[in-house]
Amino acid sequence: MTTFDSLDLIEPIQRALAEQNYVTPTPIQAAAIPPLLEGRDVLGCAQTGTGKTAAFLLPTLQKLASKASQGKPVIRALVLTPTRELAAQIGDNFEAYSRHLPMRHRVIFGGVNQRPQVNDLRRGVDVLVATPGRLLDLHGQGYIDFNNVEFFVLDEADRMLDMGFIHDIRRVLKLLPTKRQNLLFSATMPDSIVKLASGFLTDPIKVEVDRQSTTVEKITQSVMFVERANKKRLLRYLLEDPDIESTIVFTRTKHGANRVVKELAKANVEAAAIHGNKSQGARTRALAGFKDGSIRVLVATDIASRGIDVDGVSHVFNYDLPNISESYVHRIGRTGRAGKTGIAIAFCDETESAYLRDIERLTGEPLEIVDDHEWHFAEAIPGPHTKKPNSSRRHSRPNRSGDRGGRSRNNNRRRGGSSGSGGSNSR
Repeated sequence: MTTFDSLDLIEPIQRALAEQNYVTPTPIQAAAIPPLLEGRDVLGCAQTGTGKTAAFLLPTLQKLASKASQGKPVIRALVLTPTRELAAQIGDNFEAYSRHLPMRHRVIFGGVNQRPQVNDLRRGVDVLVATPGRLLDLHGQGYIDFNNVEFFVLDEADRMLDMGFIHDIRRVLKLLPTKRQNLLFSATMPDSIVKLASGFLTDPIKVEVDRQSTTVEKITQSVMFVERANKKRLLRYLLEDPDIESTIVFTRTKHGANRVVKELAKANVEAAAIHGNKSQGARTRALAGFKDGSIRVLVATDIASRGIDVDGVSHVFNYDLPNISESYVHRIGRTGRAGKTGIAIAFCDETESAYLRDIERLTGEPLEIVDDHEWHFAEAIPGPHTKKPNSSRRHSRPNRSGDRGGRSRNNNRRRGGSSGSGGSNSR
C-alpha cells in the first residue's frame, strides 16, 4: 500500500501531513506526485473531492523548497482557479502543507478591496493563487510580475471553460515564461480540455483515476418527480427529517436560490444563499456558518459546486436539474466526501426530463425513482430507462397520506374535479 512516507517528500512536508493526519494518499495523489517531482508536465483527471489540490501543491512546494528565493520573494508558482471559494480553499491547504517551510503565498480574487492584496504582493510572495479577472487586472496595474514563474497550475480547467475564461487563460499563458513546468487538473476531460492542454503542456504524463465523469460510489442517488410549483413544498417536507444535518440545495439561477432561502425561512429553516451576486463578505459568512453548523442548509448555484470543501454534508438536493449534465457530478460530489456515505436527491419537474436523460447518459446509471411523497408527478417520468421504484431503498421520510401510497394518491388527485395543475397547486 502506498503511503505518503513512500512518496519521497521532504521532512517538513511529511511533518505537516502527519499533523493533518494524512497517512495514505488518494489515487490521484499517488499517481501525480512522482512525475511532478521528476519535473514532468502532468495532465490530471479526477472527479471533484478526490484530493487534486494536495496532488499539485505538495510537489510544487517541494520543488520550490529545493531552491529558496534570495532576498524578497518573487512569484515562482502560479495557481489559476475559477472561483473565489476554490481559491480560498487552496490557500487554506497551502497554509497547512507549508507550515514548516519558509514560504509566503497570497490568494487574490475580485469582489473585495484590492489594497490588502497589493500590499502583500509588494512585500513579495512565492506562490500566488488567483482567479483570472483579478490576476489580469493587477498585472495590468503593474503589481504582478510573471517573469520568475517556474510552475503554472491550471486547476478545474473544465469549470474554467464553462465559465467563459478561455480568453483570460490564453492571455495569462502568453505572459508566462516559456520555460516552466505545467500542470492541468480537471474533473472531466472533454475535447475542449484536451485541445487546451495540447497548447501548453509539453509531453505530459496523463493521470486519470475513476472513469471520466463517473459519480462517487458511496453516494445513494435518486430522483423525485414533482411539478415545479410543488418543489418548495417537497423540499420543506424532506427537511423535516432530523437525519438531514447538513445539506446543500442547488438551483440553476441566482434568483432561484434567493427564493428558496425565503421559502425555507417561512418554515423556520436556517438557510443562506451563495452565488455570484452575493458580496464576497456575504459568501464568506454563509460558508463559515455552514461549516460551523449554525446554518443547516446552504442554497447555491453552480459557482459553489466545486468551491465548497466541507466534510459531513449528508445530503445534496438538486432542486433544479442542471442544464449542463457534467455539473450534476460536481454538485453531488459535495457529499460522500472523506470516505463517508452521502445521499443525493434530484427533483425533476415537467420541463426537466431532457436534463435527466442527459445526466443518466453521462453517468451510465439510471436514477432510482422515489415516489413515496404526496406530490409525486408521474407524468414527468421521462421514459422506461429510468430505474423503477424499489421499496427497499425508498426515502426514509414518512408518507403524509397514511396507508395510501404516494403514487396512487397523487394520480387520484389529478384525476379528480380540478383540471390542469390546479389540483396540485391548491394545496
